[in-house]
Amino acid sequence: QVQLVESGGGLVQAGGSLRLSCAASGRTFVFYNMGWFRQAPGKEREFVAGIGWKDAVTDYADSVKGRFTISRGNAKNTAYLQMNSLKPDDTAVYYCATKRTVLTRDAGAYDHWGQGSQVTVSS
Repeated sequence: QVQLVESGGGLVQAGGSLRLSCAASGRTFVFYNMGWFRQAPGKEREFVAGIGWKDAVTDYADSVKGRFTISRGNAKNTAYLQMNSLKPDDTAVYYCATKRTVLTRDAGAYDHWGQGSQVTVSS
């Protein structure tokens, strides 16, 4: 059974940093793209960042570009989201997800999801 487990969320002041981790287990994820999404109260889930299995191509939402960095561990079964210069608008539950084939921003295209990690940024 595929499992994704996020960690690293918490409470931080505006301007601070957090690093989220996503650990995947249950199968080999070498050929899987990994994405980070977030959902704030009363809002739809939105794409944050993604990294492709091939050549580690990355994609970022405009709202986080230049502040967030997505990466993968050497074993390809882990993904990280380094979040710098955090803003109160970044407050949300953050989810990691995986899918095969093409990297996309469409949440509906992802096959497996973690349980989410709360990130709260105070002003």
